[in-house]
Amino acid sequence: MVIVAMAAVSAALLSWWRQRGDPAVSIDPPEWPAFTSPEPGENGSPMSSWVIGGDAETAPDGFPIKVKVSSGIFHVPGGRFYDRTKPDRWYATEEAAIADGYRRSKT
Repeated sequence: MVIVAMAAVSAALLSWWRQRGDPAVSIDPPEWPAFTSPEPGENGSPMSSWVIGGDAETAPDGFPIKVKVSSGIFHVPGGRFYDRTKPDRWYATEEAAIADGYRRSKT
C-alpha cells in the first residue's frame, strides 16, 4: 500500500515537473542544414561521379571503374577480378572512387 502511494506521488511530481515549462530554461531544438545529395549530380548525368551498376560486362561510356559497395573495393580494367565483379556502381575515375571511401583492389 505504501509503495502504491509513493508511486502515485512520484508520478504526480514527474507530471508537474514536465508541465511547468520554465521559459528561462527552455532550449529551442537545433536547426539542421538542408540535406544535400552525396553525388554532385543526378545519376548518369555528366556532373555525376558514378552511375548505378547494371551489366557487369559492359561499362557505361566514361565510367570504367567497377565498385562493389559491400566490400568497399573498386576494380580497374585489367585487374585480376575485374571481369568477374558484378558492380553496384561504375565510377569515372579512381580518384572519384577513393573520394567516396573505396579502396583499390590489391590484385
